[in-house]
Parts: sequence; structure tokens; C-alpha cells
Amino acid sequence: MGLAPGEHEQFYNGPLNDGLPSIVAAAHELKSPLALVRQLSLMLETGDLPLADQKRMLRQISLTSERALRLTSDLTRSVRLSDALFKLEPINPQQLCEDIVRELAPLFTAHNRDVKLVSRKHHLLLVANRDLLRRIIMNFSDNALHYTENDSAVEIKIVSLKSGNIIRLCVRDYGPALPIDTLKSLQGKLANCAPTPVHARPQSSGLGLYISSQFADAMNGRIGVTQHRDGATFYIDLQASQQLSLL
Repeated sequence: MGLAPGEHEQFYNGPLNDGLPSIVAAAHELKSPLALVRQLSLMLETGDLPLADQKRMLRQISLTSERALRLTSDLTRSVRLSDALFKLEPINPQQLCEDIVRELAPLFTAHNRDVKLVSRKHHLLLVANRDLLRRIIMNFSDNALHYTENDSAVEIKIVSLKSGNIIRLCVRDYGPALPIDTLKSLQGKLANCAPTPVHARPQSSGLGLYISSQFADAMNGRIGVTQHRDGATFYIDLQASQQLSLL
């Protein structure tokens, strides 16, 4: 898959780490959803809102809370990676991504955004741990939700590379561009197992990339990002399965 003029690509290969990521980074990442839940709760306490608005706010509180809980769950899982064995098996990424889109659709709708899977004519199989791969794509999608423009669609895409030996799962957002020097800085800091602030996106501590790089490493994969003029594509590369699809 070639790059358009002005696009750049960067890979992350951070090793596993037994210690917790920076508490400051975790607090930074949780601050935004907690602040939103608090704001909505205070508005509901006034009791002056129409019933339809109350229901909408309660739904948004529920969805935002689920997003924050995913982060805390991923943090716990990342700490235990070195102490656990994760089964790798042939997985149909099309089915996995379809499930993710259905799960995330209400959250995106609540934020006036859309998430969609770019369909393929032919199904592919890759080798991964289903739970870890799902968490990576959910992580990329949560990040894309936060930074894509209003009324824009976040796109999830599955691509075959290197004569079908590598399968790439991509999440494309339409938000602030990432300067190339920021991408190079991210690579160096992730290699040292440290959450890295994404300066072009000031509300991100880089914690999601840190966790995703650990999950990818546990599956013999790697994550990376392609810079666009109008956003970024975060992706994971994994080995294709040699098992024939029965679909």
C-alpha cells in the first residue's frame, strides 16, 4: 500500500515492561471522560431538562464510563503480560472488526461521529490473540473518536501486504496532523517503555499507544502510524495465517 505525497510512516517496537506506566499519564488519560461524566451529572441534578435530554445524557454517561473502564482494564492487562501466556490462533479480522463497529457505534453517534468498516470482497485470516487484538483496535478507535472532526467517519480497514504474508488492520481518523519529528520522538520513547505525549494532540498522553505496543509485541506484531495532511492512520501488522479459510 503506497503512501500519498506528504504522508509519512513510523513503526513502534516497544519491549514489554513489568512495571506500571506513569501514574501521571494514566491520570491524564482518565481526566477527560471523568470530567465529562461530572459535567453531565451536574446538569442532570438541576432537574430542569426535558425528558429526552435527560435520557440522552444518561446514555452518554454510560458510554463514556465504559470507555474509561476499557482503559483501566487495558492497564491491568498490560502489567500482567509477562506473567501470562496468550493463545495465538487463526482469526478472521473482518468478523472481529464488524463486532467492534457494532459495539462502538452508539458511542460515536453520541459524539456526532460515525465509525465504519471498509469491507473486503475476500476474507483474510491472521494469527493473533483475539482479546488483545480487539483491545488494540478499540484503543485506536477511541483515540480516533477523540480527535476526528465533527460529523466525520472513522474508517477501519483491513489490508494484505507483502504478497499476503502480512495483514494490516488500520484505523483512520480525520483530525490534527502529526508532525514527522513527533513520530520519530514517539518511536524512541516507546522503545524505552514510556508513555509519550502526542504534542500535536495535546489531550493525549500517549498511554494508548504504549499499551497497544505491548499487546502487539505479545502477538509478534508491531504497531505504527501513517501521517496524513488531514489526520492519521494507526495500524497493527500481524502475520497472515496459512490455514485456509472455510468461509
